[in-house]
Amino acid sequence: MTDIEIRKLGALEIGSAIKEGKITSYQATKAFLDAIDELNGEYKAYVTVIRDEALAKAQKADEDIKAGKLTGPLAGVPIAIKDNICTKGIKTTCASKMLENFVPPYDAEVIRKIEEAGMIILGKTNMDEFAMGSTTETSYFGDTLNPWDKTRVPGGSSGGSAAAVSAALAPVALGSDTGGSIRQPASFCGVTGLKPTYGSVSRYGLVAFASSLDQIGPFGRKAEDIAAVYNVISGKDQRDQSSLESSKIDLSNISDYSLEGKRFGIPEEYIGDGIDEDVRKAVLDAVEVLKSKGATVETFAMPIIKYAIPTYYIICCAEACSNLSRYDGVKYGFRPEGIEDLGSLYIKSRSEGFGLEVKRRIMLGNFVLSSGYYDAYYNKALRVRNLIKQAFDEAFAKYDAILGPVAPTAALKKGESLTDPLKMYLGDICTVLVNIVGIPAMSVPCGFTGEGLPVGLQIMGKRFSEETIIGVASAYQRATASEGFENKIPEEALRGEG
Repeated sequence: MTDIEIRKLGALEIGSAIKEGKITSYQATKAFLDAIDELNGEYKAYVTVIRDEALAKAQKADEDIKAGKLTGPLAGVPIAIKDNICTKGIKTTCASKMLENFVPPYDAEVIRKIEEAGMIILGKTNMDEFAMGSTTETSYFGDTLNPWDKTRVPGGSSGGSAAAVSAALAPVALGSDTGGSIRQPASFCGVTGLKPTYGSVSRYGLVAFASSLDQIGPFGRKAEDIAAVYNVISGKDQRDQSSLESSKIDLSNISDYSLEGKRFGIPEEYIGDGIDEDVRKAVLDAVEVLKSKGATVETFAMPIIKYAIPTYYIICCAEACSNLSRYDGVKYGFRPEGIEDLGSLYIKSRSEGFGLEVKRRIMLGNFVLSSGYYDAYYNKALRVRNLIKQAFDEAFAKYDAILGPVAPTAALKKGESLTDPLKMYLGDICTVLVNIVGIPAMSVPCGFTGEGLPVGLQIMGKRFSEETIIGVASAYQRATASEGFENKIPEEALRGEG
């Protein structure tokens, strides 16, 4: 099997090929690492690559698989990790100057679990600085490019992970989603991405942005791969008191999921004014596919959506300014030279260590938490959060899942959002509600615009309904197998043999 043939496989397909002796974990890992060596200079999907360590672990995985010590479906399969997830002995920078040289002394819980499953970490992927942004243009290490059009952004903040899977530089990857940071880049890059139920995956070792909103989740090509990675990383963790027990997904249920008799709803606000016509058409075409397989789909009003953006940005900025206060130049992180007093140390370390978008959100957070505005903004946002939850509870009393676009547009031109931050914030209108109420949601590729840019269908479910929404995604992918949206890889990314 050639390197390109390996790179075209999904994660479960690679795992099966390794078990059947068709390829080795070492061969698969080397195929992706060679491609990274050749292409990452263009795409900047990775900020750190651990080639020697990855190959050594792949060799050990082959031995353990042969000896029957590793039996899981993803044993020996390579994976990329977003650079805000702590990895012992490997730099975790959050794509920032502040943590440019930070090497964690411990692993995040999800890292412990994927290594226990025998998966092979290829490296750490690029992102918006401290996960604040929707384009992966705020990274201290440079912009990640969209593999489908290098003049476009890959989305964010997990743009590096999405681009790595899109360009076949990893079969699967981990990202984090605070307001759409897995789903939006998955949509922009034409891959599948899951934001799990809040608490279903431990946040221990995830560098916090907004603690009540953050959630780690997987990227992949196929719905079944997403389910397999979710099974590895989910579950209760005693070191994260917000984590909860969650049921593992039966992969056979995913591959055989039926849409017959299922009821789905689409908020009118998600397909009305402000949604690009090509995006609307791709989403509604996907809806017709679901209906052709026996599902009932109807539109309904959800007027609370108009409060999504202000509610989200008040809460996330308030939590961000609290979480980032730990970066003071004293214990770890960037420390400026020539400082003589503590006040100057705080000011200079933060002024020089944080980028513009991070500073903007810290300032907004301190404003909404200040004594004169706490009740007017933060407390009010918390009350609206409860109203949003009630609206979703009412919807899920009628529907098995809620559908819509992931973003109002396909991938934006580089620089468009950075010159107009409000435009970037408004682009999160379709995704932030999910994080506000803690429900699971995913993006599945459902077509392309007239300019050849991918579009994602968003599938949202009630808490702990991952099996349902991944099942819907799988059924859709089977129904559109001839188009194979999820299997498409930009031709340029597959040039050469690595």
